[in-house]
Amino acid sequence: MTDLYYDLAGSGPVLLIVPGGAGHPMGLAPLTARLAEQFTVVTYDPLGLAHGRLGEPVADQRVEEWSDGASRVLDAVLPDGESAYVFGTSAGGIVVLDLLARHPERLRHVIAHEPPSVGVLSDGARHQAMFREVYDRYRAQGLAAAAALMTAELTSSEPTEVPSVQHLTREEELANPMALSVIHVLRQFTSYTPDLGTLASLSARLTLAAGTGSRGQLLHRTASFVAERTGSPFVEFPGGHIGAMEEPVAFAERIAETLVPVDTPGATLTT
Repeated sequence: MTDLYYDLAGSGPVLLIVPGGAGHPMGLAPLTARLAEQFTVVTYDPLGLAHGRLGEPVADQRVEEWSDGASRVLDAVLPDGESAYVFGTSAGGIVVLDLLARHPERLRHVIAHEPPSVGVLSDGARHQAMFREVYDRYRAQGLAAAAALMTAELTSSEPTEVPSVQHLTREEELANPMALSVIHVLRQFTSYTPDLGTLASLSARLTLAAGTGSRGQLLHRTASFVAERTGSPFVEFPGGHIGAMEEPVAFAERIAETLVPVDTPGATLTT
């Protein structure tokens, strides 16, 4: 059983945050600070990258391992008899879908923001192949080329020109969360297909979300599709795929507006 890495901030009902990428919570401090005004914010760091493990070897990751870890975090922080709110974005959005399907016992409500669960789509196999191509592009041409290809696919745009081949050293790879995500998370997580049948039976506790800046893009379509298939609400959030970092205050307020009315209609985040 692996160690658990997480941070606590604030007071109030427990809100578990599952970041995207390789799980490093970098860039989320303004969001969590705002949410901590109303919630006990538990920021999960699945690989411990923000807790001294950045630079250490990383294995290929599995959705279920992150989900099981998140469940153990909740067991560690939740008082007896209480349940938690959960928010996950990008890769973290996939994790919270699995968490709800497999460990629903102490979950009050879950928001999955732009999970790249593209396998549910009618053209999902093509998109999954694209994510595998991102990995191949990384190995052949480096991180900038891989990022350009992924951005173009997600935004339905033409790839931008990138510098000539620029490979990272092994030490640089291990110290770069984006590289770790491309190598050990992206292919593995996008090949995972959520259990839509089980999620449909839990739809009262699930909200799918996507950014207003992502309209017309792949992950907006994916989130909307999962919401429709499971009978869950679909909510638009400020910004695009990384809206949690682009507009942290407005994003935090939308999280609270989405979660709190489950128990208290009309309640909003206050300062």
